[in-house]
Amino acid sequence: MANVDQETDSLAGLEERILKAVQLVQRLRQEKEGLTKEVEQLNEELEALRAERKQVRARIEKLLGHIDTLGQ
Repeated sequence: MANVDQETDSLAGLEERILKAVQLVQRLRQEKEGLTKEVEQLNEELEALRAERKQVRARIEKLLGHIDTLGQ
């Protein structure tokens, strides 16, 4: 009888560890999905900032060109 109880306890322990592992995998998948969305948003923001920098650079170069013509 003790052998049966020990096997039942072992099975219950295994079941508990499996359930914890499943919960962990589910949580990690959710975190990954959230982080993937955040990375996409950050990439979009980065591209917008790069475009803005390019526009600012062009405007500054244009202004510098006007300043150069004043000196001539």
